[in-house]
Amino acid sequence: MTQPLIGKIALVAGATRGAGRQIAVQLGAAGATVYATGRSSRAGRSEMDRPETIEETAELVTAAGGTGIAVQVDHLVPEQVRDLVARIDAEQGRLDVLVNDIWGGDPLVTWNKPLWEQPLDAGFRTLRLAIDTHIITSHFALPLLIRRPGGLVVEMGDGTKAYNDDNYRLSVFYDLAKVSVNRLAFSQAHELKPHGCTAVALTPGWIRSEAMLEHFGVTEENWRDGAATDPHFLISETPAFVGRAVAALAADEEKARWNGRSVDAGTLSKVYGFTDLDGSQPEGFRYIVEVADAGKPADVTGYR
Repeated sequence: MTQPLIGKIALVAGATRGAGRQIAVQLGAAGATVYATGRSSRAGRSEMDRPETIEETAELVTAAGGTGIAVQVDHLVPEQVRDLVARIDAEQGRLDVLVNDIWGGDPLVTWNKPLWEQPLDAGFRTLRLAIDTHIITSHFALPLLIRRPGGLVVEMGDGTKAYNDDNYRLSVFYDLAKVSVNRLAFSQAHELKPHGCTAVALTPGWIRSEAMLEHFGVTEENWRDGAATDPHFLISETPAFVGRAVAALAADEEKARWNGRSVDAGTLSKVYGFTDLDGSQPEGFRYIVEVADAGKPADVTGYR
């Protein structure tokens, strides 16, 4: 296995679980040194109250062939992010990849309720977790990233710009959060271009995170049984798929062609040739638009 990212330094902010964890792991598999940050550690859980920890993520990065470094950080606290970046600078002297994957808003979202029935405190907390964390992290990390041309910023969200422009995401606060993340990539792209760096908005398809597997009452070994609950679940993908998308972007010497764009993992798989763990290339958002949202019977033929 080739490791095109040997010598590269990555910060995956929000690497405790789900997409963030596997982005860190796949960057490690490509040879990178990865700082994996989040609030949940073996020292204590975040408000998500889940068992996954950043220490586990760092161990998985190292086992995959990289170097994983766990740092407990609340990305809403500027001083903690400032100190994190200062540590990366002191220890590595460079930053090549920044992935803003901080979220943590799942327990706060109220679905299918109009704005006037939404709890404001939870809604504003959702926006802070989804948007403020990304801005704070980029504010402190970008001066280190732009020291060398070729740096990459990935803003992780849910839904491409094209999809979110045309579809209401079932909650005013969630909708605003996910639209904003895509716009942050667009804005940073303009500011990074003069420095030879790139910003991309990236989304997975229907991702089989730890929480999603629990929701469907399945494991990664028998995940297809989830189709009994929702037949469209057969288009779902592992978090490793979007992780490989980030690793492919980071290794691309012509990554500037993606600057300011919003793209999904399935589209990138066709460009770079990577697959999910089962060897497939699920095109989640094309399927969602053409089959699920169109009200057609579940059929993944031609989509993975």
